[in-house]
Amino acid sequence: MMDEGIELSLTIAQIIQRLRGSHLHSQIERQAKECLHQPDVKLESLKEDVRSFLKTSGWERKLQNAVYRELHIQLPPRHPPAPPEHLKEPLAYMRKAQASWEKRVLKSLNSMSTELGVPLAHMRPAAEQKELTNKWNEMGTDEPDLSRFRPVYAPKDFLEVLIGLRNPNHDSSEDISARSHWGLIQVPLNVRDIPHLREAYSELNLTSGQMGIDDHALIHPAVLCTHSLFCLHLSCVVVMEEDSAAAQQYSRQGCPTGLRADLWALILNATNQPQDVMHYEQLKAGVIQHNLLVDNLIYKDVKLTASNDDYYFVFEDFLYQVLLCFSRDTAVLEHFKYNSATPPKSYIQGEIISVIPFHGFSMYVAPLCFLYNEPSKLYNVFREMYIRYFFRLHSISSHPSGILSLCLQFERLLQTHLPQLFYHLRQIGVQPLRLAFKWMVRAFSGYLSTDQLLLLWDRILGYDSLEVVAVLAAAVFAFRAENLMEVTSLASAEAVLADLSTLKVMPLIQVFLFATAM
Repeated sequence: MMDEGIELSLTIAQIIQRLRGSHLHSQIERQAKECLHQPDVKLESLKEDVRSFLKTSGWERKLQNAVYRELHIQLPPRHPPAPPEHLKEPLAYMRKAQASWEKRVLKSLNSMSTELGVPLAHMRPAAEQKELTNKWNEMGTDEPDLSRFRPVYAPKDFLEVLIGLRNPNHDSSEDISARSHWGLIQVPLNVRDIPHLREAYSELNLTSGQMGIDDHALIHPAVLCTHSLFCLHLSCVVVMEEDSAAAQQYSRQGCPTGLRADLWALILNATNQPQDVMHYEQLKAGVIQHNLLVDNLIYKDVKLTASNDDYYFVFEDFLYQVLLCFSRDTAVLEHFKYNSATPPKSYIQGEIISVIPFHGFSMYVAPLCFLYNEPSKLYNVFREMYIRYFFRLHSISSHPSGILSLCLQFERLLQTHLPQLFYHLRQIGVQPLRLAFKWMVRAFSGYLSTDQLLLLWDRILGYDSLEVVAVLAAAVFAFRAENLMEVTSLASAEAVLADLSTLKVMPLIQVFLFATAM
């Protein structure tokens, strides 16, 4: 283990290095120079006076928020000689599996390009550029022929890869019980069980107030009104103080509907300054200039998913705008430093695209459209959500919030606390994970009602973890356990779990975590 003092020094050095070349650094430096001309700044107390100015003018808080963001997305400090690939993913067999999966996806994309005679990337003709510019805000009205295009892969294809993953150095016969062989995921990763989850998610206990729980009938109106006003006042204070850490702590018990957008942006440190708007406009110009094969995959995915969703079809234009820009954003490449994946090539003058979309990818963006109606702000929040959380749902890694850990955690929770249900489903040839995987890989987007989904995502941001997704998946099975115990086939099990739109998320999670016998 690294000495704590050395680890802290390395962390500070990494953050300073990353912030030194940022726009924020140049802004603070400029403000510090300008304040030197103020009469209350004295030479004998220069350092203290400049620091006081930066604090009172709000720049110190902005710097704190930027540091807080870096602490959440950067790699943990390691010994300098550690190879870069070990920083991305410490387990060799995970790196190998991810590389193999990437080759398969790229091969599928290249095959599609060859079969259809569509280049991976090309410059749009001037007339097409003009047409796209004119209809940028009305792309949803366009009906291109997408019949020849197909998603490069679907979540079920990715699940098969996860199921086949094995640690070559692990002897499964060493397991104390045969429980680990009941499930589909056969990799030895540490995941938290209910006692540890209770400790980690203590704010979700049954005695704590939660924003969004439909239990108003049980509370006296005067008490409810007082509690609501207090929560609203507290959230307003957090937003006014512009404190990312305080906003994240507040989000653990849910965000008020009217302030959720501000709180999330604050937690993510997703700004919409002139330079952010300019960056978005540059990405938009790139979309207008070049046509990528993945653009067709984005169109296809939106048409197959969000456009057919009762909640999200109205946001079709926003989805195109955000996702087309996202596919060209080289700033997203930063996350590949701590992601087991490597970026795919787009072959536009050797540049790199951020991600190859899969079936359902657009559903990561759709719920955010309820919160942000300005494309540049929507884009910046989505990009931060992706590089912190969503990328882990479609890449192979040993991270606690990675999809592999979530799948294993879901299976362990069911095996430990609902063993009869798990065994019954296995007996009729149904693996629970095959039913729940589609929920988890999309963080439940498109399955829950939007108000309930946003309450779930409040907790993802508040706890800086996707663990709650696996917990909710297990809680859904627990809630429907009585009906599931009566099913006799895969089709009937799917029917029981087909509609989640009426579920109340937080009561399910609370009861499963804090009322389940251990």
